[in-house]
Amino acid sequence: MSVLLTLLGKDFAILIRNRGALVLSLIVPMLIIYIVGMVFGIGRSNPGPTSIPLAVVNASSDPAAQQIVDSLRAQGTFQVITNYVNADKTTRPLVEGDLRPMIHDRKFSYALVIPADLFSDDRIGLHLKILSDPRNEIESQMVNGLLQKVIFSSVPNLLGKSLIAGNRKFLGTARNDQFNRALADNIASTFGGDPKTILDNINNGNFGFNQLTQSSSGGAGNGSNNATADFLARLVKIDQVQVVGKDVKSPQATQIVGGYAVMFLLFAVSGSSAAFFDEKNSGIFRRLLSAPVSRAQLLWSRFFYGVLFGLGQLTTLFLAGQLLYGVDVTGHLGGLILACTCVAAACTSFGMLLSAITRSATAANSLATLLVITMSAVGGAWFPISLMPAFMQHLAHYTLVYWAIEAFNGVLWAGDSFVQLLPIVGVLIGITVVVMSFSVWRFNKSPLFE
Repeated sequence: MSVLLTLLGKDFAILIRNRGALVLSLIVPMLIIYIVGMVFGIGRSNPGPTSIPLAVVNASSDPAAQQIVDSLRAQGTFQVITNYVNADKTTRPLVEGDLRPMIHDRKFSYALVIPADLFSDDRIGLHLKILSDPRNEIESQMVNGLLQKVIFSSVPNLLGKSLIAGNRKFLGTARNDQFNRALADNIASTFGGDPKTILDNINNGNFGFNQLTQSSSGGAGNGSNNATADFLARLVKIDQVQVVGKDVKSPQATQIVGGYAVMFLLFAVSGSSAAFFDEKNSGIFRRLLSAPVSRAQLLWSRFFYGVLFGLGQLTTLFLAGQLLYGVDVTGHLGGLILACTCVAAACTSFGMLLSAITRSATAANSLATLLVITMSAVGGAWFPISLMPAFMQHLAHYTLVYWAIEAFNGVLWAGDSFVQLLPIVGVLIGITVVVMSFSVWRFNKSPLFE
């Protein structure tokens, strides 16, 4: 028995000294559980998406239109944008002409237009417009559903006001007022109540649409609920305008292929970072240094190898996406090669960093697993960023994966030109330069490769 206890203690002692094994067995699962929990709202007061940028152009002077804007702000789901910031930092109200260029520039992906003729004499009902860049299908469906919920539920008196405007058009103001008074008197005599209060409600457009909208959200399986929803849909017409990506041949595959491609590339180049430790243990590294070769040259040679390898891997994955799912790769080949080269360079610099700061192949692989999973989950490779809490959305912009996905989406989804890609390409090149500069400095100082 004592022998078994001794051997058992030996195994636990080895485990405790093996930090890589501890990271893979404890830290990584806990991290995944935490991120997935944040995405699905576990433990959050507001489990839904938060801080989705939404531009709102309110061209109507009617107070009811402002109620729509206020209701959207109260949702907590949207970061409502109503002003345009000029170059001199002054602001002015957004107009519809601002929306398309700003959506193309990724200032926001969704915009709501409330027209000046919110209540027109030529029709009964409301006519609104939603402009979008639906790069993520899940996010797009959520945003459209939440916008319609606000319009149908949060501002129910809009529908009544629209009917009042229509009645005045067809009956005339005098006859409409006479009709409303007679209707109020009949309701009061039949059901009770103050005729003046009832008349005020009718003139204000309060026909009880709040009860209708509440019943319509009570359940999809009820026939009366479906009829109510259909009734409201007839009164509220919402034009859906897709600004970016409407000509993409395979939208769903185009949206996801970039995220998974960069994740697998990070795993591949991170695994190759352990090659330095294998060369050190086999004596190859010392023999290379005996030649007129510096440590920095060895690191840079491994870097350029990783860039070429990554470029080949990414190109192969995208061509497979074209073959299997119809992703339009050949139509954007020039921009895609540029994006793939910059992404491969940034990912390879990450692998070189692991070689410079870790002490063994096991430590390099364990740290790579932790960081790649974290960057992939937070950076948008697994889930829409809008599903995460606000602080994680801000954190996403500091991950390599986020900018890689932006580059691929810019080419394949938005069809960006070379000039339009320059800001994203600049960020990726900047990441590469900074990380490689630190890696070379740290690699030259490392006592492990004496």
